[in-house]
Amino acid sequence: MPGKKKLARFAQMKEFPNTIEPALHEIKNEGERNFKSHYLKGKWHEEVYENKNPLVLELGCGKGEYSVGLGRKFPDKNFLGVDIKGARIWRGAKTALDENLKNVAFLRTRIDFIDLFFEKGEVDEIWITFPDPQLKERRERKRLTGKMFTDRYKRFLKKGGLVHLKTDNTPLYEYTLEQIKEHGFKLLFETNDLYGKGMENFDESVQEILSIKTHYEGIFSEKGFKIKYIIFQLEE
Repeated sequence: MPGKKKLARFAQMKEFPNTIEPALHEIKNEGERNFKSHYLKGKWHEEVYENKNPLVLELGCGKGEYSVGLGRKFPDKNFLGVDIKGARIWRGAKTALDENLKNVAFLRTRIDFIDLFFEKGEVDEIWITFPDPQLKERRERKRLTGKMFTDRYKRFLKKGGLVHLKTDNTPLYEYTLEQIKEHGFKLLFETNDLYGKGMENFDESVQEILSIKTHYEGIFSEKGFKIKYIIFQLEE
């Protein structure tokens, strides 16, 4: 039964107007190993959102709790959840449709390909919410706050654009701070205990944004894990 349910959701999602699921041929040159830009690159505002409002990405969005939560609070911004796992995206996409959140959409793709989808300066902000910490040393380069990915973000994040990281994982938190220092990024704020001593540093409107919790964050918080938060800019 679970398998049938998942297949039904995949089929349903293909009909969702707020979900983009690129086929491999849309980003890969036929018969070659190299990749090409997706046709929506530079056209998200016109083709998907039909406005020129700021575009905010949630990378590794899971069920899209942040994309949907932020979409509710900020109708004057556009939000795009990105993940490869369609069964998770379905939940966020369905909620956005049910609530008629026209400023929330989803992209199903590997984040490795993220720079194929956006033009220089097209994205205003990035949220990275509870990513896989990739603790094994050989997987370190796959961390979403590592150089391989921040180099990709630079290709489309506007100058002064913000990158947010929320995680329960201490090694990833410390690694990200090291990366910020090593590459000369601009650290704006960091705390290793967001809901303890960290939230008091923000005004009520920002506290409301940061209190949006993903499915996994709720689980981690209930188990007593401290939530870490970092905000920085990719300026050298």
